[in-house]
Amino acid sequence: MTSQLNVDTIVDKAGSGGSNVKMANTSTYVSDGGAVTQNTVQGLAKAWARVNGTGTIALRDSFNISSIADNATGTTTATFTNTFSNDEPSTTFSNTSTAFTMQVVNGSDPATIKFRTLDGGGSLVDDPAKAVTLHGDLA
Repeated sequence: MTSQLNVDTIVDKAGSGGSNVKMANTSTYVSDGGAVTQNTVQGLAKAWARVNGTGTIALRDSFNISSIADNATGTTTATFTNTFSNDEPSTTFSNTSTAFTMQVVNGSDPATIKFRTLDGGGSLVDDPAKAVTLHGDLA
């Protein structure tokens, strides 16, 4: 027998408006067209960061990134608060200049990701603002 819960709002026991909703790894959602289901947890970004990439390297904002380090010109390492289960999460980069490209340069540590920014000629450069988003399985 299956059950269905229909509510407008979920709040904590005290009624203060906050709530803690936990999802299992098997939680699914129905597609916009209603024809397929997808795993909700698999589709979530597991980490992201917006980085000030020139001068003093700093996190502008982040999720699941505990620190950022300036390794050298154009090379940055982000350390995760919660590590990935493997060393190859899917990464998406963005930066302030379309002339720059970004790439992952390490693939051996699920607790960090090292990435670099290159100009059109392939030289390492600092980018004033860059961002990285990661998808994958957490440990």
